[in-house]
Amino acid sequence: MLLGILGIILSLALLITLAYRGMPVIIAAPIASVVALVFSGAPILASYTEIFMPALANFVMNYFPVFLLGAIFGLLMTATGYAESIARSVTRVIGARSALLATVVTSALMTYGGISLFVVAFVMFPLARELFRMADIPKRLIPGTIALGIFTFTMTALPGSPQVQNLIPGQFFGTDGFAAPGIGLIGTLMIGGLGLLWLEYRRRTLMAKGEHFADTLDAIDREHGGAATATAGGSGAHGKGVGPGAAVVDEDRKNSAVDTESNPDAAPTSAAVLTPPNAVVPFLPLLMVIAVNFACTLFIFPALNWDYLNEEKFGGVTLSARAGIWAVTVGLTAAVLLIIALNARHVAALKKGFYDGAKGAMLPIFSTGSEVGYGAVVASVAAFAVLRDSVFNMGGNALVTSVVSTSITAAITGSSSGGMTIALNAFGEQLRTMAVDQGVSLEAMHRLTAMAAGGLDTLPHSGAVVTLLIVCGMSHRQSYKDIGMVTLVIPVITVAVLTTVVSFTGAF
Repeated sequence: MLLGILGIILSLALLITLAYRGMPVIIAAPIASVVALVFSGAPILASYTEIFMPALANFVMNYFPVFLLGAIFGLLMTATGYAESIARSVTRVIGARSALLATVVTSALMTYGGISLFVVAFVMFPLARELFRMADIPKRLIPGTIALGIFTFTMTALPGSPQVQNLIPGQFFGTDGFAAPGIGLIGTLMIGGLGLLWLEYRRRTLMAKGEHFADTLDAIDREHGGAATATAGGSGAHGKGVGPGAAVVDEDRKNSAVDTESNPDAAPTSAAVLTPPNAVVPFLPLLMVIAVNFACTLFIFPALNWDYLNEEKFGGVTLSARAGIWAVTVGLTAAVLLIIALNARHVAALKKGFYDGAKGAMLPIFSTGSEVGYGAVVASVAAFAVLRDSVFNMGGNALVTSVVSTSITAAITGSSSGGMTIALNAFGEQLRTMAVDQGVSLEAMHRLTAMAAGGLDTLPHSGAVVTLLIVCGMSHRQSYKDIGMVTLVIPVITVAVLTTVVSFTGAF
């Protein structure tokens, strides 16, 4: 048994190492699975075909429409010029001098509107770079500022978010994307507010030391007493833009495309080729996603007759288990159709958005599915039962257990969606039973579990962090301090505070 536990630990260490060194997760996860299987004495081939692959396939089956439609929607928003127009409209309202707030608000608006997280990063970088240049803010703060808008509250805390991280808990707890709105809104204010305070503190501190927009490399060189490099995806030891799994990044490029062969976790983007007729039209598709998602979840679906789901051919699925995904799917479909209707004369530009979106959805979902497959393999070995029982024997309530187990797996995999799926596949049924027995709100557990997944998932080996640094042309040494503070430290503190309050008071 000790050998099996050692195998799990080594496999986790290997997965983290391979991911950090740039190996695509879709390859690293099966390799790490083999290590766990060898130490446990389980059959490798049978475990791969009968455990790893079914788990991967099940994840793809459940979430493929969200990944596909989200990628297509994001690239259509880019190709039509809508995304850039939204960014500029928000900037005009807030003011270019408030570059930090303008970047966070614009990124958050796009994310909450249903655009894929990676696509938002690609779209936002050129605009954020210009805003920071005009305000003369050190460019090393760009990744952290974008990360606050896309990797935190809009992904997991805001009720109704169409991002997959907000949908996964509903598959296990029978809740929807609008679960526990009070907790979500308070969490949003805490994460967003504290994150902006940190970024403003860093801006003032760096500028007080004489650092300006064009001085990041020189400033880092002075801080560390050595040559500073802009390695994306590493610690800066491999030269500017060149490192394991990294693409060479030109900081002065005018578009936000990224080499998807070198960086498989990223999705390709289409440069804007159209000009919106006015500043209002670009907001309509985002509003469509939000409105349709809200209407389907709270009004339309509950009013329909779903008795046919009891038929054998539908596998006995319930509305509560699918409502979240169905609502987002309908919302994204409606938004895509709206974009097509508004740009019917520009078929060629829309066609490229569809093609690039379809291609861009493949590797992200299969990479996450591969992590889920790895989790299923680990959960199948005998040693895991010992670890699982130790978690449930700690004496914590269902909410605490869910938050802790999700945080740990998200940290290990460097993925919020992958880590949460692994944890809930292993513990979800037991957690739901515990919650019911203990009188814990399943809605509160949904919201805090989702928020917990969005904390430790952004450790340095995270694929999302690596991709963002690649897009921004920064290294871990230059920008991870701020990314880590706004996407890891502050969200973890927020979740800990809210979990404690809910556990002891039953509020919300």
